[in-house]
Amino acid sequence: MGCNMPESSCAAAWEPEWTQSRRVGGYLVSPFCFFWEPSQAISDLVLVADVLYDLGTGLEVLSPLCPHLFLEVAGLGNFAKGMAVVAARATRLPIYSSFAREGNLSDLFAKGEAISTLFNVVGLGAGIQLASTVCSSMQGKLIVGPLLSALHIYSVVQEMRAAPVNTLNPQRTAMVVADFVKSGKVSSPADLRYRENLLFPNRLIEEAGNVVVGQPIRKAIKKPQKLKELREAFPNEKFLVNRRSEKTYMLLEQSATGEDALRGWLVAAFAAEMERSSGRGSGQAVLHEAYEKMERVFPSFVAQVKAKGWYTDQFLDGSGVRFAY
Repeated sequence: MGCNMPESSCAAAWEPEWTQSRRVGGYLVSPFCFFWEPSQAISDLVLVADVLYDLGTGLEVLSPLCPHLFLEVAGLGNFAKGMAVVAARATRLPIYSSFAREGNLSDLFAKGEAISTLFNVVGLGAGIQLASTVCSSMQGKLIVGPLLSALHIYSVVQEMRAAPVNTLNPQRTAMVVADFVKSGKVSSPADLRYRENLLFPNRLIEEAGNVVVGQPIRKAIKKPQKLKELREAFPNEKFLVNRRSEKTYMLLEQSATGEDALRGWLVAAFAAEMERSSGRGSGQAVLHEAYEKMERVFPSFVAQVKAKGWYTDQFLDGSGVRFAY
């Protein structure tokens, strides 16, 4: 598509470029975007926008069933569709820019919009055919509508998974660390793209230590004395790791990068592995041993991570809370 770098690198530029563009003016795009964190993945926004569009379409279809609330239901559906369209279109420029060479952005934009228009026309024709056949009755609409919506969302998910993304977020970081702990090898963005769960991105991965990142300090570390102990256990680090109830709560400093997140995740994974293998409970001794092991393997680990094409200069933790002291 006219890209002057590898395809995976082009696709990976979606997220960091989207982050920058959202910080500049994304909150002015629509009320929907106002509630979206700038550092969250662009794929999540595309998926949510499509779900919102299908929801709005469903409300418009169902509005005749509510004659006394027809205007309210139809208006709400149209409003949802409008927000979804604006939010989805706001993602197009960063995507096109990621694949563009200097001077050919307009060509890419024209081709992309032409393809979009073509399929809109094809979809309109298919909709007319359905409306005159199986969807001529409300019962038909109620059966076919959800099926088409499910097919639409499935297609969007597969579309988002098809492009490898090289930036680190909690789920991708956990999968990278889990694979390294199990096999000693680092998976590439292309290896992980179809394993990433776009619908439930906050799932915990046991092999990576069941890490929960971005929680408030009062929830992750309940006692001030514990906070003091952790700061002493991880000197000069931009993360704090606290094992509790089969979970690992990790706090990141405001300036923490992807490498800092990887260091913390490795400590959590090694600590969880030691607890499972030896039967010891979580404690400072286990964390100290896991930290020392992380220090030994991290140089080779991060070298593999960078060699596989991962970007370690930033960490996209969405709406997660960070600390400073």
